[in-house]
Amino acid sequence: MTSGPRIAVVVPVYGNEATLAELADRLAAALAGRDWRLRLVIDASPDDSATVALALAGDRPHLSVTGLTVNGGQHAAIAQGLGDEPDADVWVCLDADLQDPPEAVPVLLDRLAAGDVEAVFAGRRGSYESPLRRLTGTAHRRVAARLTGLPPDAGAFLAMGPAVRDAVVTAVGEGGAPSVVLAVGRAGRPVTSVPVERDRRPVGRSTWTARARVRQSVQSLYWAFRSRR
Repeated sequence: MTSGPRIAVVVPVYGNEATLAELADRLAAALAGRDWRLRLVIDASPDDSATVALALAGDRPHLSVTGLTVNGGQHAAIAQGLGDEPDADVWVCLDADLQDPPEAVPVLLDRLAAGDVEAVFAGRRGSYESPLRRLTGTAHRRVAARLTGLPPDAGAFLAMGPAVRDAVVTAVGEGGAPSVVLAVGRAGRPVTSVPVERDRRPVGRSTWTARARVRQSVQSLYWAFRSRR
Protein backbone atom coordinates (compact mmCIF):
# COMPACT_ATOMS: atom_id res chain seq x y z
CA MET A 1 0.00 0.00 0.00
CA THR A 2 1.37 3.42 -1.00
CA SER A 3 1.09 6.66 0.91
CA GLY A 4 2.16 10.28 0.91
CA PRO A 5 2.49 12.76 -1.96
CA ARG A 6 2.38 11.69 -5.60
CA ILE A 7 5.96 11.63 -6.88
CA ALA A 8 6.98 11.91 -10.53
CA VAL A 9 10.60 11.00 -11.30
CA VAL A 10 11.85 12.42 -14.61
CA VAL A 11 15.02 11.05 -16.19
CA PRO A 12 16.57 12.31 -19.46
CA VAL A 13 18.10 9.45 -21.45
CA TYR A 14 20.87 9.62 -24.03
CA GLY A 15 23.17 6.64 -24.56
CA ASN A 16 22.04 4.86 -21.39
CA GLU A 17 20.72 1.50 -22.58
CA ALA A 18 23.07 -0.37 -20.21
CA THR A 19 21.89 1.36 -17.02
CA LEU A 20 18.12 1.78 -17.43
CA ALA A 21 17.08 -1.53 -15.90
CA GLU A 22 19.29 -1.03 -12.85
CA LEU A 23 18.06 2.55 -12.51
CA ALA A 24 14.43 1.37 -12.50
CA ASP A 25 15.18 -1.39 -10.00
CA ARG A 26 17.06 0.86 -7.61
CA LEU A 27 14.38 3.55 -7.76
CA ALA A 28 11.73 0.95 -7.02
CA ALA A 29 13.65 -0.20 -3.96
CA ALA A 30 14.37 3.34 -2.77
CA LEU A 31 10.75 4.48 -3.16
CA ALA A 32 9.00 1.35 -1.90
CA GLY A 33 5.84 2.28 0.00
CA ARG A 34 5.50 5.66 -1.72
CA ASP A 35 3.16 6.74 -4.51
CA TRP A 36 5.57 7.24 -7.38
CA ARG A 37 6.07 6.84 -11.08
CA LEU A 38 9.00 7.13 -13.47
CA ARG A 39 9.14 8.88 -16.83
CA LEU A 40 12.10 8.18 -19.09
CA VAL A 41 12.61 10.87 -21.74
CA ILE A 42 14.53 9.37 -24.66
CA ASP A 43 16.36 12.35 -26.16
CA ALA A 44 16.75 10.94 -29.71
CA SER A 45 19.32 8.54 -28.27
CA PRO A 46 21.46 6.82 -30.95
CA ASP A 47 21.67 3.50 -29.06
CA ASP A 48 18.92 1.07 -28.04
CA SER A 49 17.76 3.14 -25.05
CA ALA A 50 14.28 3.54 -26.53
CA THR A 51 13.87 -0.20 -27.07
CA VAL A 52 15.06 -0.98 -23.54
CA ALA A 53 12.83 1.70 -22.03
CA LEU A 54 9.72 0.49 -23.85
CA ALA A 55 10.42 -3.09 -22.76
CA LEU A 56 10.72 -1.95 -19.15
CA ALA A 57 7.48 0.02 -19.46
CA GLY A 58 5.72 -3.10 -20.68
CA ASP A 59 6.51 -4.85 -17.40
CA ARG A 60 6.12 -1.93 -15.00
CA PRO A 61 2.84 0.01 -14.92
CA HIS A 62 4.45 2.92 -13.05
CA LEU A 63 6.98 3.52 -15.86
CA SER A 64 6.23 5.72 -18.89
CA VAL A 65 8.34 6.73 -21.88
CA THR A 66 8.52 9.97 -23.84
CA GLY A 67 10.37 9.58 -27.14
CA LEU A 68 11.90 12.66 -28.75
CA THR A 69 12.82 12.50 -32.43
CA VAL A 70 15.21 15.46 -32.28
CA ASN A 71 17.97 15.72 -29.70
CA GLY A 72 17.35 18.80 -27.58
CA GLY A 73 19.85 18.19 -24.80
CA GLN A 74 19.56 17.21 -21.15
CA HIS A 75 17.72 20.27 -19.89
CA ALA A 76 15.16 20.42 -22.68
CA ALA A 77 14.48 16.72 -22.13
CA ILE A 78 13.93 17.29 -18.41
CA ALA A 79 11.52 20.14 -19.11
CA GLN A 80 9.63 17.94 -21.56
CA GLY A 81 9.35 15.19 -18.96
CA LEU A 82 8.15 17.63 -16.31
CA GLY A 83 5.53 18.89 -18.73
CA ASP A 84 4.40 15.34 -19.47
CA GLU A 85 3.82 14.67 -15.75
CA PRO A 86 1.34 17.33 -14.59
CA ASP A 87 -0.52 15.17 -12.08
CA ALA A 88 1.98 14.94 -9.23
CA ASP A 89 2.69 16.74 -6.00
CA VAL A 90 6.48 16.48 -6.12
CA TRP A 91 8.87 16.08 -9.06
CA VAL A 92 12.37 14.60 -8.98
CA CYS A 93 15.00 14.85 -11.72
CA LEU A 94 18.16 12.76 -11.95
CA ASP A 95 20.52 11.37 -14.57
CA ALA A 96 20.19 7.94 -16.15
CA ASP A 97 23.87 6.98 -15.93
CA LEU A 98 23.71 6.11 -12.19
CA GLN A 99 26.09 8.88 -11.15
CA ASP A 100 23.11 10.29 -9.26
CA PRO A 101 22.38 7.53 -6.72
CA PRO A 102 18.67 6.64 -6.68
CA GLU A 103 19.01 5.82 -2.99
CA ALA A 104 19.36 9.57 -2.30
CA VAL A 105 15.93 10.40 -3.70
CA PRO A 106 14.15 9.81 -0.34
CA VAL A 107 16.64 12.15 1.32
CA LEU A 108 15.63 14.95 -1.05
CA LEU A 109 11.94 14.17 -0.64
CA ASP A 110 12.11 14.15 3.14
CA ARG A 111 13.95 17.46 3.20
CA LEU A 112 11.39 19.00 0.84
CA ALA A 113 8.58 17.70 3.04
CA ALA A 114 9.86 19.87 5.90
CA GLY A 115 7.97 22.67 4.14
CA ASP A 116 10.38 25.59 4.46
CA VAL A 117 11.77 25.32 0.90
CA GLU A 118 10.28 24.56 -2.52
CA ALA A 119 13.23 22.77 -4.11
CA VAL A 120 16.04 20.63 -2.74
CA PHE A 121 19.22 19.95 -4.69
CA ALA A 122 21.54 17.00 -4.22
CA GLY A 123 24.70 18.91 -3.32
CA ARG A 124 27.51 17.43 -5.39
CA ARG A 125 30.18 15.57 -3.46
CA GLY A 126 32.77 12.91 -4.28
CA SER A 127 35.37 12.05 -6.93
CA TYR A 128 32.85 11.22 -9.64
CA GLU A 129 34.80 12.63 -12.58
CA SER A 130 38.29 13.88 -13.43
CA PRO A 131 39.86 16.59 -11.26
CA LEU A 132 39.76 19.08 -14.15
CA ARG A 133 36.08 18.50 -14.79
CA ARG A 134 35.30 18.82 -11.09
CA LEU A 135 37.26 22.08 -10.96
CA THR A 136 35.51 23.64 -13.95
CA GLY A 137 32.12 22.37 -12.75
CA THR A 138 32.69 23.88 -9.32
CA ALA A 139 33.67 27.21 -10.86
CA HIS A 140 30.51 27.24 -12.99
CA ARG A 141 28.28 26.48 -10.03
CA ARG A 142 29.87 29.19 -7.89
CA VAL A 143 29.26 31.83 -10.56
CA ALA A 144 25.71 30.54 -10.99
CA ALA A 145 25.17 30.81 -7.26
CA ARG A 146 26.23 34.46 -7.26
CA LEU A 147 23.89 35.23 -10.16
CA THR A 148 20.83 33.40 -8.87
CA GLY A 149 21.16 32.69 -5.16
CA LEU A 150 21.35 28.94 -5.74
CA PRO A 151 23.41 26.74 -3.44
CA PRO A 152 26.96 26.56 -4.85
CA ASP A 153 26.80 22.77 -5.09
CA ALA A 154 23.50 22.61 -7.03
CA GLY A 155 23.23 20.28 -10.03
CA ALA A 156 20.43 18.72 -12.07
CA PHE A 157 19.60 16.13 -9.39
CA LEU A 158 16.82 17.73 -7.36
CA ALA A 159 13.30 17.51 -5.97
CA MET A 160 10.83 20.34 -6.48
CA GLY A 161 7.32 21.41 -5.62
CA PRO A 162 4.57 22.65 -7.98
CA ALA A 163 5.56 26.32 -8.22
CA VAL A 164 9.16 25.51 -9.11
CA ARG A 165 8.11 22.79 -11.55
CA ASP A 166 5.78 25.24 -13.32
CA ALA A 167 8.53 27.87 -13.48
CA VAL A 168 11.01 25.40 -14.97
CA VAL A 169 8.57 24.15 -17.61
CA THR A 170 7.81 27.73 -18.62
CA ALA A 171 11.41 28.98 -18.57
CA VAL A 172 12.99 26.02 -20.39
CA GLY A 173 10.12 24.66 -22.43
CA GLU A 174 8.70 28.00 -23.54
CA GLY A 175 11.20 30.70 -22.64
CA GLY A 176 14.37 29.18 -24.04
CA ALA A 177 16.26 28.94 -20.74
CA PRO A 178 19.28 26.67 -21.39
CA SER A 179 19.46 25.23 -17.86
CA VAL A 180 16.92 23.64 -15.55
CA VAL A 181 19.16 24.45 -12.60
CA LEU A 182 19.36 28.16 -13.33
CA ALA A 183 15.66 28.24 -14.15
CA VAL A 184 15.03 27.04 -10.60
CA GLY A 185 17.24 29.85 -9.32
CA ARG A 186 15.40 32.48 -11.32
CA ALA A 187 12.04 31.20 -10.07
CA GLY A 188 12.67 33.16 -6.88
CA ARG A 189 11.47 30.42 -4.55
CA PRO A 190 13.30 29.25 -1.41
CA VAL A 191 15.69 26.39 -2.16
CA THR A 192 18.41 24.45 -0.36
CA SER A 193 20.76 21.51 -0.89
CA VAL A 194 21.74 18.40 1.00
CA PRO A 195 25.13 16.73 0.41
CA VAL A 196 25.00 13.65 -1.80
CA GLU A 197 28.01 11.58 -2.81
CA ARG A 198 27.91 11.08 -6.57
CA ASP A 199 29.21 7.87 -8.13
CA ARG A 200 31.44 7.29 -11.10
CA ARG A 201 29.73 6.04 -14.24
CA PRO A 202 29.59 2.23 -14.03
CA VAL A 203 29.69 1.85 -17.82
CA GLY A 204 30.48 4.02 -20.81
CA ARG A 205 31.73 7.56 -21.02
CA SER A 206 30.04 10.92 -20.84
CA THR A 207 28.92 12.32 -24.19
CA TRP A 208 29.69 15.83 -22.93
CA THR A 209 32.83 17.03 -24.69
CA ALA A 210 34.91 19.83 -23.20
CA ARG A 211 33.66 22.16 -25.92
CA ALA A 212 30.01 21.26 -25.24
CA ARG A 213 30.48 21.82 -21.52
CA VAL A 214 32.00 25.26 -22.09
CA ARG A 215 29.24 26.21 -24.53
CA GLN A 216 26.51 25.10 -22.14
CA SER A 217 28.16 26.96 -19.25
CA VAL A 218 28.51 30.20 -21.20
CA GLN A 219 24.94 30.06 -22.51
CA SER A 220 23.54 29.28 -19.08
CA LEU A 221 25.44 31.98 -17.22
CA TYR A 222 24.67 34.57 -19.90
CA TRP A 223 20.98 33.72 -19.63
CA ALA A 224 21.12 33.97 -15.82
CA PHE A 225 22.88 37.36 -16.07
CA ARG A 226 20.36 38.78 -18.55
CA SER A 227 17.39 37.49 -16.55
CA ARG A 228 18.49 39.53 -13.52
CA ARG A 229 17.37 42.71 -15.26
